[in-house]
Formats: sequence, C-alpha cells, structure tokens
Amino acid sequence: MQNERLRAAMAAAGWTHGSLAEEVGVDPKSVERWVNLGRVPRRKTAVKAAEQLGEDVYALWPALRHARPTRAVSPEVLALYDQRADLPVSALIELFSRACDHIDILVYAAVHLHEAYPRLNALLGERAAAGCTVRIALGDADSENVSQRGREERFGLGIESRCRLALMHFRPLVGAPGVEVRTHGTTLYNSLYRVDDQLLANTHVWGVSAYAAPFWHLRRQGDKGLFATYAASFDAVWSTATPVQEG
Repeated sequence: MQNERLRAAMAAAGWTHGSLAEEVGVDPKSVERWVNLGRVPRRKTAVKAAEQLGEDVYALWPALRHARPTRAVSPEVLALYDQRADLPVSALIELFSRACDHIDILVYAAVHLHEAYPRLNALLGERAAAGCTVRIALGDADSENVSQRGREERFGLGIESRCRLALMHFRPLVGAPGVEVRTHGTTLYNSLYRVDDQLLANTHVWGVSAYAAPFWHLRRQGDKGLFATYAASFDAVWSTATPVQEG
C-alpha cells in the first residue's frame, strides 16, 4: 500500500516528510502516511504537494481522478466515485482510525478490507477500546438473498464462501468490548460504511460486482437527508440481524 511514486518524487527533489509538510501546511506524520500507507490527501493539499514536487497530481494519487465533487447536487455529498475500486482501502482505513463514536459496517462479505489491511481487527478493537461503538453486519451465507446475489452477479457459490470467509476474518472481534458482529439475510441494496458523521455507500447494480458499482461519500448535514436515510437503513437491517456467538 506504499506510494512508491510519491517516495521517488520526494527523493529525487530532496524533500523530506517534514519539509514537504511545512510547505503544504500539514503535519509531517500526514506526509509519512501518504508515503508509507498510501493514504490520499485532500484534493487541495494534493495539488499543492504536486506543484512543489513538479509532478502530475493524478500520477501521484490516481484515486483523485475518479472522485467527482458533487456539492452542486447536495451539500451532503462530498464525492462520487465511478466505482468502489477507485477509492483506495487506505482512505477508508483513515476514516476508521479517526472514529470517535460510531463505526457501522453493512456488507455481505467485503473481504477486500482484510486482504488490503490485515490490521483491520486490531484497528477496530482499538477504536472500540477508546469508546467507539463498532457494529458489523455480514451476509448470512445460508440465506436465499445471498444466493440470489451470487446468481445475479454470476458468482455461483462464490459469494457464500466469501461470506463465510468474512465471518472468519471478523470472528476474533466477537465478544470484544464495544464490538458486536451480526449476520443478516436481507437484500443488500447498498453496502454501507459509517464513521461518525461520514458515510460511504456502495450502491449495488443488478449484474455488476460491488467493486465496479458507484460509491458515494456523504457527510451529515442535520437530522434529515441522504445520510439520515442510509443510517436508518443500517439500523433497520441491524434490528433483523442475528448476533454471532463466541466460540
């Protein structure tokens, strides 16, 4: 997940984490995370950094090419990605790491999270220990709706096995203070990732795998609106889900 293009550009021009951070107005640890963890800075900051390095901002951070600001549509919408794959997992991990009150995950499997970031369980446990409520809802591998999704996306039995793999990944968190893992058999219209007052919604499209479907990045703007609608949707699914038992 390291950003080798950024590392090489900084080395070639003689920039350190500290000197580049000072020039663009961020903490040196932020620059370190851009390089070593592949995290993506805010667009305005990325443009300033690219200018100092004499590089194309999109060459340094390709994900910025696919994020389309949509504030004219709604003040709640921070960005729209053409597909989930355009948003690096590191950006989601960055959100998780800053959570103070809530982390909600509603998916069927999302095994890409653990594959890209093996420390995910440790991170979620750390946030829970700091007082954050963590709720994880995974697809019930034996439910008809999961099987139907597999047929629609031409996964065959693959999606059921991915649900079981996801449960295996998250099972070490079962029973951890502040963390609850449940399984659900609902029709998954959207995969949801909520972190406090921000929420990412992977909107599913019939016959299209989740990684190729659009991804919305929302921020709460009051008690009504898109964020509230998706948050209520999570709560509705959660109320029907079955707690995973220890052992």
